[in-house]
Amino acid sequence: MAQAGMTAQDPRPKASPEAAAPFELAREPEARCRLDEILFAELKRKGIRPARPCSDAVFLRRASLDAAGTLPTADEARSFLADKRPDKRARLIDALLARDEFVDFWTLRWCDTLRVKAEFPINLWPNAVQAYHRWVREAVRVDMPYDRMARALLTASGSNFRNGPVNFFRAVQSKDPASVARAVALTFMGCRTDRWPRARLDGMALFFSQIAYKHTLEWKEEVIVWDQARASAPKAPRSAMLPDGSRSALTADRDPRFAFADWLTRPGNPWFAAAAANRVWFWLMGRGIVHEPDDLRPDNPPSCPALLAELQRELVAGRFSLRSLVRTIMNSSAYQLSSIPRSTGPAAEALFAAYPVRRLEAEVLVDAINQITGTTETYSSPIPEPFTFIPENKRSIALADGSTTSAFLELFGRPSRDTGMALERSGKPTAGQSLHLLNSSHILQKLQRGPAMLDFFTSARNTADGVERLYLAILSRFPTEAEKAAAHSYAGPALTQAEIVDLAWALMNGPEFLCKH
Repeated sequence: MAQAGMTAQDPRPKASPEAAAPFELAREPEARCRLDEILFAELKRKGIRPARPCSDAVFLRRASLDAAGTLPTADEARSFLADKRPDKRARLIDALLARDEFVDFWTLRWCDTLRVKAEFPINLWPNAVQAYHRWVREAVRVDMPYDRMARALLTASGSNFRNGPVNFFRAVQSKDPASVARAVALTFMGCRTDRWPRARLDGMALFFSQIAYKHTLEWKEEVIVWDQARASAPKAPRSAMLPDGSRSALTADRDPRFAFADWLTRPGNPWFAAAAANRVWFWLMGRGIVHEPDDLRPDNPPSCPALLAELQRELVAGRFSLRSLVRTIMNSSAYQLSSIPRSTGPAAEALFAAYPVRRLEAEVLVDAINQITGTTETYSSPIPEPFTFIPENKRSIALADGSTTSAFLELFGRPSRDTGMALERSGKPTAGQSLHLLNSSHILQKLQRGPAMLDFFTSARNTADGVERLYLAILSRFPTEAEKAAAHSYAGPALTQAEIVDLAWALMNGPEFLCKH
């Protein structure tokens, strides 16, 4: 069945009245916060027209996927679309940020960045992965201030099986001080050090040159400690150079990691808040104000410096609450723009003149398919020891280990978590992905045998009711008149099970389902 408003060649909704109606509102966007004032002023200065506000249906789906990595149910969509309260979008955002799925999904994002992976080349091993993941998830759940989170990761000591954050120092492919410094710069400063002068990297590496890794009698366990004997050695360096060129004294009575953490997390640091704010914006908008989000450098300036500065100010003023920053961005008109552009070109894209269309993350996509069909996935990790089974009711966004075996997740762009770089996660569509969705027995069996699909067949009163339910469950909106007519021309007065499978298959293979828009 044809999809209204989108094509495989161009997944952005088209602006014809019939196609645009489900996707946007017929009015101009208005600034709702300081972020909007800055962005809209920059767009006006450059003669770029922002898109119109997105429709309620689009916002529900977008916000649910961006905040909770979870597709709205048909009942949630029906209820939200019927709600006439003027503040229902703000209410939805608050509800999403309070859900367990928000915790799981944002833990997944941080675990990509922090390289939470049991197998080669990171080799944390399963016990350490579980400890690391539990700590990250708890930090997200309680909204640990980001400066405290960074400090805990940078200064942790103890067993990697018992103290989760010490695994930050093990989740590098080489444990030498320079490699640790590179990981710190990428994670907390948004900087790739391959272009740094060697003296700058070596100076920063001194802060991590007194870390010792000690084995225990427990298999695969390591204890990370500050080696005070190394700090007291006669030839131990007595100062180290910070990335801004200033120097910091190193003393025999204090772990130098604390000195670096003090410098990094101070409110005026030129990298820390900027990198964090830019990363959160990237996670919500699909593109950083500095893009890529971990490539902050003088010759890669922000597309809108004042916007990034305001995000930094918001983060610091909110005492480094990442959840508060997420709420601020999602409530902005900038986030709630339609994905139907009214100006095109690189400048419009870099200044977020329309919401960027992008593919669903692999974990989000398979969870959405499972939710629609009422099915589950089977995950296991045969290597390393011990053999790991994942409960079938566990959502993919809640998986702890980046090396958990899954042909689907690998095919659809799950990151390898080898480096922590954002570009490891691929959102580019491939022929293999299309063939899997169109022809694989994996998807066909879910559609034909899934309990939720059988429920569609037994509970739908007639074709009109069944089509409406499918659209709400799969696309989070009601069908247009043209789509109703197309469905009626294909099906009889009462949908057969085969017709329900065909209609669901057509909707789930369209870009409106496969993309955030």
